[in-house]
Amino acid sequence: MEAILTREVISSKTLCRVFGVSVFIIMTALGAFVRIPLPFTPVPLTLQTFFVLLSGAALGGGLGASSQMGYIFLGLAGIPIFSGAGSGLFYALGPTGGYLVGFVLASYLVGSYIKRAGDSFFGVFLAVFLADLALLVCGVIWLKFVLGQSLARLLFIGFLPFIPGDLLKAYAVTLIYFKLKPRLKSAF
Repeated sequence: MEAILTREVISSKTLCRVFGVSVFIIMTALGAFVRIPLPFTPVPLTLQTFFVLLSGAALGGGLGASSQMGYIFLGLAGIPIFSGAGSGLFYALGPTGGYLVGFVLASYLVGSYIKRAGDSFFGVFLAVFLADLALLVCGVIWLKFVLGQSLARLLFIGFLPFIPGDLLKAYAVTLIYFKLKPRLKSAF
């Protein structure tokens, strides 16, 4: 029985990579539908950032970023997979557009930083959380462009409310990464 459970289902590395990127496109899209609107900001809490960060950890920087670019491309093409079932260029140019760009950057950074962290739980957690902070900074920069408000106000509506949840997401991504790490090395 154990031989069956440890056997590779997909033996082609290329096919495995395509499958991994596709899975994270779908998971990020599904994460957009786990949405909690906040009354004081146009930016909702979503589960997307969890899958963005996990994509970089699981697939590596290049493939993780590719999965997020694929997600954005499908949303721009009109498939309603952005938060609140949004899609299209006008959605991407709205208040949350900077976070979409941050998805690509954060996934890439997680995959890049995690290599340097080695087997250190705290190092991996820090890599994931720093990448998440880069995502939030992209969002705040875009909010400044779209809303034109003061930096203090933008930090209040686009950065600070997300820190507690993102700490939990970074911790969960780190736990999952260490559970999957032996399999990830052979697959990607």
